[in-house]
Amino acid sequence: MMLNRPRRNRQNEVIRSMVRETSLSPDNFIAPLFVIDGKNQNIPIKSMPGQSRLSIDELVKEVKELYSLGVKCVALFPAIDEKLKTPDAREAYNRDGLNFRSIRAVKEAVPGMLVMGDIALDPYSSDGHDGLVDPKTGEIMNDPTLEVLAKQALCEAEAGADIIGPSDMMDGRVGYIRMALDESSHQNKLIMSYTAKYASSFYGPFRDALDSAPKKGDKKTYQMDPANSTEALREAELDIAEGADILMVKPGLPYLDIIYRLKEMSTLPIAAYNISGEYAMLKAAAQNGWLDNDKAILETLTCFRRAGADIVLTYFAKEAARLLNK
Repeated sequence: MMLNRPRRNRQNEVIRSMVRETSLSPDNFIAPLFVIDGKNQNIPIKSMPGQSRLSIDELVKEVKELYSLGVKCVALFPAIDEKLKTPDAREAYNRDGLNFRSIRAVKEAVPGMLVMGDIALDPYSSDGHDGLVDPKTGEIMNDPTLEVLAKQALCEAEAGADIIGPSDMMDGRVGYIRMALDESSHQNKLIMSYTAKYASSFYGPFRDALDSAPKKGDKKTYQMDPANSTEALREAELDIAEGADILMVKPGLPYLDIIYRLKEMSTLPIAAYNISGEYAMLKAAAQNGWLDNDKAILETLTCFRRAGADIVLTYFAKEAARLLNK
């Protein structure tokens, strides 16, 4: 009997490269960046080694470096002063606010860099929730929130954002935002919907970076149950029908099966968010000498691509681009 020898296709790097099924490039990355007010501010985030809160001037420097490495899209997350946070989250659509000044600064400094704006109320809400909170019942109010999200999306579009990223998980928000954009002559703005955003325990470092944790309760009434997968397909069907251009899964590593299922059911591009907790775990292990930092980064990002992600939002974007450019 003839012995099958699949190892013949693995015997050297040239052959392995020729038959490799999954590719990884800086073209696949979106770099999330944290922005603060002020000047000459580059404040390290303790829970995310290598990441910082950046004032706009420092943000521009970082964006220029990313662009030179081949990373052509950034996602901006503003950390605003606590005194600007209100129950109605009105700072979310303040055209002179930090978020919109950051978008404009990036587009002016590096016109070729795509900018993704986050759409949710938690950075601006004194309650720390993604939606408006009923003061009497504590309920996260879905439909009133949609109006605020649409205002925020329009402001981001006017500031120059190329991609609108609704991360709030309110029902109907993609269609509501799509209609608002189209009616305001912003029909060419992409919507990358956080289609399957789970109520995960891996968001801690991100909330530390933005100081955006809920003041009361949790987010389980609007973010998805980690035990569910078929529900993600329902969310995807709704987002597609409402006009989403790209579907996202968040978190990434614990939900590779969800990325795969969405890729199988949809012809839209799929994004994965390699989130703060995943980043922090790998960095901690590498700093303790338990993992090879560089190899683990590239393996992690390749896993997202293999599962079906066309785009990966990752705090490793700059490091990975440097490694891939060697």
